[in-house]
Amino acid sequence: MSLDETQYRILVVEDNPGDYLLVEDYLDEHIKRPRLVHAKCYKEAITLLDDPNTKFDIILLDLSLPDVDREELIHKTSAIGHIAPVIILTGYSDLHFATKSLSLGVSDYLVKDTITSLMLYKSIIYAIERHRFILSLRESEKRYMDLFHLSPEPMWVFDVHSHIFLDVNEAAIQQYGYTQKEFLEMRVKDLQPSEERNAHFLLNNNLAFTPHLQPKEITNHQKKDGSVIFVETIRNIINFNGLPAEIVLATDITEKILQINAIQEQNKKLKEIAWTQSHVMRAPVARLMSLIDLMQTGQLNEDEQQDFLKHIIQSAQEIDTIIIDIVNKSQLVMDKENDLAILANDLSNLITKSKSQ
Repeated sequence: MSLDETQYRILVVEDNPGDYLLVEDYLDEHIKRPRLVHAKCYKEAITLLDDPNTKFDIILLDLSLPDVDREELIHKTSAIGHIAPVIILTGYSDLHFATKSLSLGVSDYLVKDTITSLMLYKSIIYAIERHRFILSLRESEKRYMDLFHLSPEPMWVFDVHSHIFLDVNEAAIQQYGYTQKEFLEMRVKDLQPSEERNAHFLLNNNLAFTPHLQPKEITNHQKKDGSVIFVETIRNIINFNGLPAEIVLATDITEKILQINAIQEQNKKLKEIAWTQSHVMRAPVARLMSLIDLMQTGQLNEDEQQDFLKHIIQSAQEIDTIIIDIVNKSQLVMDKENDLAILANDLSNLITKSKSQ
């Protein structure tokens, strides 16, 4: 059988020389060049573990050490489990104690009288891989927390059943004016203006717990100072510390909504102007053209010509009035556009100022 080429660094904490040699023999059967370090007591082991230049892949720990009893040792072990995985090697076959050890973070619990070289080797490999996986999960959680808390956009997490906020980032605190403590005492519906709270609460209450991205939603939120903003939210179902939860990204689109409303109002005015040009102005223009055509025939007497001339002047004045009305409506649209530009600039400055505070 080929031996494992990996040079595992293994700390063996064992006060019995015979048991240490047995462990050494077992490891040599499956690992080509294990790098063993022997500590004869707990104090010596802690000194080695505290050395920043010394790293171990696994710790094999005997429970019968001269400087600490096993009850105390098992609790101390949970404190070093984050450094490297720990496998207990003991002469005690106490099932209750074994279970307690595993619950405190020990990777495995092996009884010396029943252990074999293959059993020990497999336990070491499984413990090391499991420890790597746990470290990977912790790193992923750290990256998530960094992305969450450093996001420039407001974000929060809430329980899908109780709707209580579970976490909130700094951007949300700055935008809404609530402290983190105040947020964590609130429910999602508390951000809704009072007249909309019940409807929003019922909407979220019917949300199914399915792990997929929820569609965008535009809603109103009320800040601590009472002002109301429009926000576009993107939600996703996650598992947060064992709880079914939603993570929400809330983007303030108040400025965009104001622009859209202003554009819609402008379009309405422009439609009125277009209707005026195509309908109201058509009648006096058609009448004016008909009068001119009749006068050009040369068949009218002087009285008829004077009468037609009065109608022509009247039609021209009517057209002039319509043109003035069109100009005034167009100016209103331009004024609205200028007002919107000023409002958008003021709002942008206000948002920038609030984010920088």
